[in-house]
Amino acid sequence: MKNVRLYYPLFLGIALAIGIVLGNVLQSTDSDAYLASSSAKKRKLNRLIDLIDQRYVDEVNTDSIVDVTVNGILQNLDPHSVYISSEEADAVHDNMRGDFTGIGIRFFMDNDTISVLSALENGPSNRAGIRGGDKILYADGKPLYGENALDSDILKGKEGSTVTLQVLHPGDTKPVTVKVVRGNVPLKSVDASYMLTNDIGYIRVNRFAESTATEFDNAIDMLLDKGAQELVLDLRDNPGGVLNAAIDISDEFLKDDQLILFQKDRDGERKDSYATSKGDFENKPVYILINENSASASEVVAGALQDNDTGTIIGRRSFGKGLVQQEINLGDGSAVRLTVSRYYTPTGRSIQRPYEKGNDDYYKEYIERYHSGELENESNIKVNDSLRKVTPAGKVVYGGGGIIPDVFVPAPDGYISQSLDYFARAGFADRFANRYLQNEGTRLLNMSEEEFVEEYSVSELLMEDFIQYTQSYNTSISLPGYRDEVALVIKSALAEQLFGTELKVKLLNEQDEMIQKVMELSNTNN
Repeated sequence: MKNVRLYYPLFLGIALAIGIVLGNVLQSTDSDAYLASSSAKKRKLNRLIDLIDQRYVDEVNTDSIVDVTVNGILQNLDPHSVYISSEEADAVHDNMRGDFTGIGIRFFMDNDTISVLSALENGPSNRAGIRGGDKILYADGKPLYGENALDSDILKGKEGSTVTLQVLHPGDTKPVTVKVVRGNVPLKSVDASYMLTNDIGYIRVNRFAESTATEFDNAIDMLLDKGAQELVLDLRDNPGGVLNAAIDISDEFLKDDQLILFQKDRDGERKDSYATSKGDFENKPVYILINENSASASEVVAGALQDNDTGTIIGRRSFGKGLVQQEINLGDGSAVRLTVSRYYTPTGRSIQRPYEKGNDDYYKEYIERYHSGELENESNIKVNDSLRKVTPAGKVVYGGGGIIPDVFVPAPDGYISQSLDYFARAGFADRFANRYLQNEGTRLLNMSEEEFVEEYSVSELLMEDFIQYTQSYNTSISLPGYRDEVALVIKSALAEQLFGTELKVKLLNEQDEMIQKVMELSNTNN
């Protein structure tokens, strides 16, 4: 159970991302036609809420009752029909659009102070010279620490407006004044795009937003200009997002008129999506990396390519989400994401996992993969022969619970290795690295990226400090035998805060077994 407890934060984060923030989302609609009804049951519910509001003995916030009621109704439908409160709506919509207005920082509250993890690339703070390790103490003369620690809304504002910050840089004893002009901040969904070798390009996509297809196109063009003849598309831990973005990316690899997916609504009406002639990587080898946290739109891409006998799917069985939601405005700033159809891969597979026994059972089945051993051994993956399909080239594929890869790569062996892999991928070391930069990292802040990669090595003392840090989270990692792995976790976290996410990805990929499998397959095929 200790191993499973370690992963609960990851399970919760993935479930939240898949169920609330992200999913296979169609274009939203504000049509009141969806809400119009005169049924007696709905009138009864409205009357009950009115009675509580007008006659109940105690003062009651009926808005909260409505929220609870809506959530309760949706939880009895499927795991991915969700309610978005008016308070959540802006953040959710920013994530889907792929941008927001603000100063553009990733931060956390360190005791009672805003500590900057990184200034988002091409954002206002980045241009103003703010970087990882900085502390923001004042905004327009107002303190942002102590009793005002959580009042970070002052950092928001209209595009083009200016906020004057007092920023304490690592190693300094006095803050400096930094003026930041608020602006549009891109939320990048392409974390990294670079050449693994002279011939193999690599792109990592962290989610599917409205801006993802454009980001991906730009990355493809850049890699082609650098001579890419093969491509690795990394969709590990990608929980999904906007369906059209997944269709557009699939189109890059499929030939004209090949089926990408089809959807069916409650009446059985079918909607097909086909590839066009625009693909830039149609006739070149592609490797799609997936794992147990690749879901939704990620599975659309993997399923479309696998069923069309295009490329090679590498990794572990994906999450298994084959439902499509539509966002409907409820008129008060809140919205509902309602499942309106299922999608099917080109061979006719639904990869949606069963959810008839309720949401708790649905997510327990996901956790059960850790107990069953399927992450370590492909033979432990359970398949349903009644859901067996065959691709045009004769490859056998299965529906009913995610995409099973063409080439299986097991999870790291053993509790400690899996823990360190999780720490590296999930940002577990972010706070540790940030505090180190604030206290001891002045020398690192003066390094170039090349110097950091080639010259910086994590000290034994810092590794010992990290082990103590992990113990505060009820883990028991011991250093002997895992020095290289621990050093990589720390260095990659520092790299992201100093130089951006792409360098973190590059460092982690140097020791990555799926990347090594790609190299092996590429060498064999060539």
